[in-house]
Amino acid sequence: MKKTIFLFLLFLTQIATAQNKSGAAQFWNNLKKHCGKSYEGSLTVAPANDDFAGKKLVMHVRSCDEKTIRIPFFVGDDKSRTWVLTFENDRIQLKHDHRHEDGSEDKITQYGGKTTNSGLPNLQMFPADQQTCELIDYASNNVWWITLDEKSFSYNLRRIGSDRLFTVTFDLTKTIENPSAPWGWKD
Repeated sequence: MKKTIFLFLLFLTQIATAQNKSGAAQFWNNLKKHCGKSYEGSLTVAPANDDFAGKKLVMHVRSCDEKTIRIPFFVGDDKSRTWVLTFENDRIQLKHDHRHEDGSEDKITQYGGKTTNSGLPNLQMFPADQQTCELIDYASNNVWWITLDEKSFSYNLRRIGSDRLFTVTFDLTKTIENPSAPWGWKD
């Protein structure tokens, strides 16, 4: 009987702890469950002349630790892009790491933003930060957001004040074979 009561109290404590986690912490933990896995995506919304149209889109949740998750995003044979998410002080930062085929940094790299609040377990929003404003002035009014649930991961961009909207959605119900390393990484 004592063991049953103990297990019941332990169960209630675990539920309370899970319910007390912020949206950012829940999002982070749910994303980490995909570490080491790759998924194919499709353009959901994109400009008519988008360079990604008709190409195979793959995300690989390649590297995870307590504070950083790196997700290479391949567009056809182009392995130049990695989304870098950093979790600190109950906020998540999104940066775009762009590399050339030889691994050197692109001139336009490390742009992105940081959440202004803890967000939701299934949605995190990243308004452009000062570094982005200084690097790419026309992107100063960008807002990126990522949605995440059991079935899908979407990466989104809206340029406020324009009709620029981009969404790529990945099917999390079907893993695919992991690709080789992105540019600038080693297997």
